[in-house]
Amino acid sequence: MFTGIVEAVGQIASVASRADDVRMTVVSDKLNFGDVKLGDSIAINGVCLTVVALQGQGFDADVSGETLSCTTFSELVAGHSVNLEKALLPTTRIGGHLVSGHVDGIATVSACRDEGNSRRIDFTVPEALSRYIVSKGSICIDGVSLTVNEVTGNHFSVNIIPHTQEQTIINQYQTGHRVNIEVDIIARYLERMLGSADATLAIDSSLLQRTGFGPSSENS
Repeated sequence: MFTGIVEAVGQIASVASRADDVRMTVVSDKLNFGDVKLGDSIAINGVCLTVVALQGQGFDADVSGETLSCTTFSELVAGHSVNLEKALLPTTRIGGHLVSGHVDGIATVSACRDEGNSRRIDFTVPEALSRYIVSKGSICIDGVSLTVNEVTGNHFSVNIIPHTQEQTIINQYQTGHRVNIEVDIIARYLERMLGSADATLAIDSSLLQRTGFGPSSENS
């Protein structure tokens, strides 16, 4: 698990094809590797990967064909910058929100503009993911925990403060840029618990009463 608070920006040093998979080497002179060991998890642009080798100020990770197919990793080449976060510890302050590192899909930057000292970025997401995104809710974009400003259909926007621009790769985004998206894990579990993921979920007073969130019929 992760918090969506990026610890450092790293660079892709190499990408080597291995059958249907790739082995990726990531380096960073800003991430502390002193407590990293083989088998540990590190999020790269919001994707949870396993450290399979340590390389001084870097590490190797294997990326499966499945991960390549549902993330932007197929577009990464040597020299690309990436957001990095080590897995959280029981004592970690959760400054963002709980992030699994399991990407749900890819969104596309539809517009960027400055608003005061911040930068407002609009995204377009696949229709299947739009129902999990709500105004003032949390979303993880390339491993960064952000608050959703507005939602309209399958479009949403976020405001990026100067600190986040300086500490992540978000300052590199331009219209058309593709990013990894992980929706709030709570939304996915609630949908699964309350009904089929393929069905329209209608939340009304009757449903709330049956699931213990409203007054019982005896007291109404």
